[in-house]
Amino acid sequence: MCELFGISSDYPVVISKELNEFRLRGGRAADNPDGWGLAWQEHGTFRIAKEPIPAHQSTLFAQLCSSTRSSLVIAHVRKASFPPDINMSNTHPFQRVCCGKEWVFAHNGMVPDIVDIELSSSNPVCCPTGRTDSEYAFCHLLGHIAQHFHGLPSAAPSSWFENLALGSGLVASLGKFNFLMSDGEHLIAYGHDRLHYLERTGSGLTDGTPLNSVLVATEPLEKNGKWTAFEAGELRVYRSGKLTGRLMTQPMLHPDPERLQP
Repeated sequence: MCELFGISSDYPVVISKELNEFRLRGGRAADNPDGWGLAWQEHGTFRIAKEPIPAHQSTLFAQLCSSTRSSLVIAHVRKASFPPDINMSNTHPFQRVCCGKEWVFAHNGMVPDIVDIELSSSNPVCCPTGRTDSEYAFCHLLGHIAQHFHGLPSAAPSSWFENLALGSGLVASLGKFNFLMSDGEHLIAYGHDRLHYLERTGSGLTDGTPLNSVLVATEPLEKNGKWTAFEAGELRVYRSGKLTGRLMTQPMLHPDPERLQP
């Protein structure tokens, strides 16, 4: 049911080993053969590459594994479910501009009811171009951002973070909702029921400057790594490889559709 991979670091890094291992989970090491996508920040903006083909068969993805150097990455391999259509429009990550920032989003799980909720909401800031519940959920979260997040997100936890946690928990009430999201500065990770993180600190530069980074993945990518599973309903926000906010959500068993409106 799709898989996610992300990294936040305080310095651009090459993550060819981990990224290539994740690539193989797109139809070879795991049953996610229905497309892949990679978003990485370069010179202050996101670049996105994706194809509706198995990741492990992609020459482009293999090349990007060795050439990508970035401090902020979100990747996805897809197992088509809702809908089963395999095309570019339904391939993650998705990208939008909202509140003066560039956002990317990728999702694991199923929340099909969010489609009808969004269709009836007249969301003014985001209209899906594909048919996935994932993209509709992304637009739903951006609707919360546009209405409730006063000012741009900052490094310190504040009302924007709390509102995002609330919206994430409400969407999670509709099914399974694990996601990675970024505004170009933060790596936002929500683990409803299936997500892990690995935090690292070391001297990564020639002058001995400490290098902080975090890897987030659906399943641990290193057998010997000390990966930690997210608690159910845990939202974590990283900036430059450091944790800046953490909140727990409690998805409702029977959500009120009116509460899901931005």
